[in-house]
Amino acid sequence: MVPAAVGFHCPDCVQSRGQRVYRPRDLRATPVITSVLIGLNAAMFVVDLALARGSGLWGAGTSGLADAGLLVGAARDGRDLYGVAFGEWWRIFTGGFLHAGLLHVGMNMLVLWLLGSQLEPALGRLRFLALYVTALLAGAFGVLVVSPTSPTVGASGAVFGLMGAAVAAQRASGIDPWRSGLGSLVAINVVITFLVPGISIGGHLGGLLGGLVAGYLIFQLDRLTPSPWPAVAVCAALSVALFYGCLWAADQWADPVLGILDLAS
Repeated sequence: MVPAAVGFHCPDCVQSRGQRVYRPRDLRATPVITSVLIGLNAAMFVVDLALARGSGLWGAGTSGLADAGLLVGAARDGRDLYGVAFGEWWRIFTGGFLHAGLLHVGMNMLVLWLLGSQLEPALGRLRFLALYVTALLAGAFGVLVVSPTSPTVGASGAVFGLMGAAVAAQRASGIDPWRSGLGSLVAINVVITFLVPGISIGGHLGGLLGGLVAGYLIFQLDRLTPSPWPAVAVCAALSVALFYGCLWAADQWADPVLGILDLAS
């Protein structure tokens, strides 16, 4: 078997389809960024669990950390307004590192490890980190477009982005994602997103589309130059656009709220 961008391919397939093959020494590289991201998510979960009021292990409790970090566009808590639209822009990022229970964080970190341990060695640390940030912001943008007033947490938007990038990687290598099984995995997760209550549809679909677009651009640039910087620059541009898109989406929901409050006062 020949190691490739995502998974392993048979030698005949590689020769017949002209696939891009990554050297074994690249694929043996330690996925440092993936490990750090998992460590950050796990640490945030432990801190949030320690501060939780109630049974936070399974997501029933809340804490000041969760209250200040969950993603919300515009909401009213008593007489206080809070959220991205009211200056709390950090929620765009922090919501992707908080989780609603042990199963939530466990499943997200498992899939992050499975995808990251293959994508990071193939892309390199800089490009992988840039891809992850872009996917996280794309997931946040999806949330703020679809359900901005719903408190949302989880790394699943970014993880879905890695799924999209993995699809782009296989397409760039001449692999049919449906034949490899990756297409079915993505389709099953999309179906679950719509069928299971409490799952962020906007976050999952936004992350998936953002990762697919970013992954496509990254692997196209990879054909042109071995330098990681053009791909990092493209991801940075996408991330800036998505960040301001999040602010715009939050404002679209905040303006009516402020108008109602002005009339009431």
